[in-house]
Amino acid sequence: MSRIHSGNRGRAGSHRPYPLTKPEWVTASSEEVVEQAVQLAKGGMGHALVGQTLRDSYAIPLSRAITGKRLGALLAEHGVKPEIPDDLQALLKRVVHLQRHLEAHPKDLANRRGLNLMESRIRRLARYYRRRRRLPEDWRYSAAGAALQVE
Repeated sequence: MSRIHSGNRGRAGSHRPYPLTKPEWVTASSEEVVEQAVQLAKGGMGHALVGQTLRDSYAIPLSRAITGKRLGALLAEHGVKPEIPDDLQALLKRVVHLQRHLEAHPKDLANRRGLNLMESRIRRLARYYRRRRRLPEDWRYSAAGAALQVE
């Protein structure tokens, strides 16, 4: 797959092995993994950070292999679903950072272009999430709204 805003082509790095089986050395049960993930998510972590913490701190390499469900689905079942998806929230945070930079340095045209590209990426992603019903139909991106949602 080619990248949209650069001349680079190619495929992303590594892929997980095909069989999704629980490793023998993992001692945690499915209920323990779900309980730990819900507790971390209620503490304010996003899905990706919950999975990374489970991997690094609790020696659970892949929660899907143990529970049989994706981490986002597990957290949604237990009512810990964020109102804005994690990837969109991360893009909004980067846009707010760039906007603050451009207020201090208004002639930085390279970053102004980067801001335009990032805002178009947010609009595309929001359109995708509205079609998938993960965002409300009336959700629209605005620079002022992004600053409020991040803070």
